[in-house]
Amino acid sequence: MSPDSPVSPFSRIRALAPPSAVAAGLIAVMVGVTSSAALVFTAARAAGADAREISSWMLALGIGLAVTCAGLSLRFRAPVVTAWSTPGAALLATGLSGVSMGKAVGAFVFSAVLILVSGVTGWFARVMDRIPVPLAAALLAGVLLQFGTGLFAEMNGSFAVAFPMFALYLLARKLLPRYAVLLALGVGAVASALTGGWHLERVRLSLAHPVFTAPEFDWKVLISVGVPLFVVTMASQNLPGVAVLRGSGYEVPVSPLLTWTGAVQAALAPFGAFGINLAAITAAICTGEEAHPDRERRFLAAVWAGVFYLCVGLLGATVASLLVAMPHALVLAVAGIGLLATIEASLTSALSDPSSREAAVITFLATASGVTLLGIGSAFWGLLAGALTTVLSNVSRRAWGKGAGAERERGAAARTGV
Repeated sequence: MSPDSPVSPFSRIRALAPPSAVAAGLIAVMVGVTSSAALVFTAARAAGADAREISSWMLALGIGLAVTCAGLSLRFRAPVVTAWSTPGAALLATGLSGVSMGKAVGAFVFSAVLILVSGVTGWFARVMDRIPVPLAAALLAGVLLQFGTGLFAEMNGSFAVAFPMFALYLLARKLLPRYAVLLALGVGAVASALTGGWHLERVRLSLAHPVFTAPEFDWKVLISVGVPLFVVTMASQNLPGVAVLRGSGYEVPVSPLLTWTGAVQAALAPFGAFGINLAAITAAICTGEEAHPDRERRFLAAVWAGVFYLCVGLLGATVASLLVAMPHALVLAVAGIGLLATIEASLTSALSDPSSREAAVITFLATASGVTLLGIGSAFWGLLAGALTTVLSNVSRRAWGKGAGAERERGAAARTGV
């Protein structure tokens, strides 16, 4: 076809919506939503959110992800996929208990501002260098531990639902790893329907409406929720998200990505956007050959992911009502299954370096303990305990090294008679 030949509408559609790219975007959103929407629901409930506020959370997150996925991908012509912070939602599900919605929103804004400043100043790498990766991984594993154990705790009272989900997940991880969580959710839905656990009369089809909550800034909540949310988001989401892009050959500048995700989160936080960050697992769906044979066109998969996220957000009320109708056992089981891989990766990273293993174990145990001191939650104290252990270990090693060196010098002097 010559350059002057007219392009048919069908060709235009195929150029803008290649089937492989559209499918990749849809799968990325389905995996992201089904594996962690229950955590968002649990986090919102922990802050005392009602059905309207939960739907507003979904709307704000959907709009934020649509803007960042499509906007950043079109700007950099790379498959930049964003997601809400699944580990952040898990942290909030435990850390927001007893916290008012206004103070929770204040923590969201504070975390977003920290991310925004990280992007504007370019000190993301310097910040992460001060938090050893094993400690950040141990912090995440400690936060997620109760969700992993919750999967098996549910087998005690809901074995017919939780066990088939777990068994199918293990099988699918070997045969169809990309769809393992989706398949587990499907069999769980069927099993819970057979046992009469669903309450479909509560499901309603309706559009979500924004609910504004004025942020309140309480220093205890900012330290116990805002700071750990920032650390977990940067260490467990943005860091691997950048690694996925770089590993796929996309050298996208990091600072603008952080600046825009932080700015969008800050703007939408009063409506429930608790965390918007670079995706890692779902991003890999849009950066591979399955998304498009031409790597220069794979950004379209991320654009379509943004479109589907917008649909999820607009139907936030329906998503919220569906989650209300879901059996409690199904919600906890799918949350646990969706986080198994993250827990495994976190523990592997936490214990990989022998020199920091003790500090990582202390961080993990202190965080998992759920201890609250001075009104500040365990995530902060776990990180502080690990950092203190690291400092003391380094001091002890240096002191031992100096002592051993002095002893060697004395021995050499004695042998030479000096």
